[in-house]
Amino acid sequence: MSLISVQSAGQWQGILSGNNVVIADFYADWCGPCKVIAPHFERLAKEYSKPNKVAFCKINVDNQSAIARAHNVSAMPTFIVFHGGQAVETIKGANPPALTQAIQNALKLPDKGGRSAASFKTPGRTLGGDQPPRASLQRPVSWQFRGILDSIITFIGLYLVSLFSIDPHKAAEMSRFNRVNPPPPVVKPANGAGPKTRQAPRAPAFKTLADLGGDE
Repeated sequence: MSLISVQSAGQWQGILSGNNVVIADFYADWCGPCKVIAPHFERLAKEYSKPNKVAFCKINVDNQSAIARAHNVSAMPTFIVFHGGQAVETIKGANPPALTQAIQNALKLPDKGGRSAASFKTPGRTLGGDQPPRASLQRPVSWQFRGILDSIITFIGLYLVSLFSIDPHKAAEMSRFNRVNPPPPVVKPANGAGPKTRQAPRAPAFKTLADLGGDE
């Protein structure tokens, strides 16, 4: 059926929720202009109505006064175009060209829920999602543990060197545990290199008479 006669508020709500576009004709039986434009509205309904997509309705304001008041209908005829259950355009009076243009505009509207459904299909993005991920400035746990262990060893080494030295400050400076101002490395001569020192001959503990004579 291309033209629906609304008989109750429940039926009307079902039509609004079950169709993408609804064109409603609010009329009265005693309204002359309503009778003039009625054939034109019926032709548009036959041409453009689609089940569960586009619905054309006639609402008698005397029989369905609550529906008329809900949509602020004060003059007849009044044509209201609904999209997704919401009024998007109103034509007051018997104006066939304006009514035709309003219906053609309504047919170009997207299917209800189409945009929101498409938005859920697109992958989500976060702020700065197009930028490459930044390298983490935090060092690995193994590095942190190694640094802590080295610090502990250095502290214990300096403490022991200072504890058993006559000059603790000097000993700490020359210790290999000094990480702030490390001492210069000690260069050891290679095996067999360098001059050899000879041990001085020992003087005899007792001198003989010849030795005493030689000293004179």
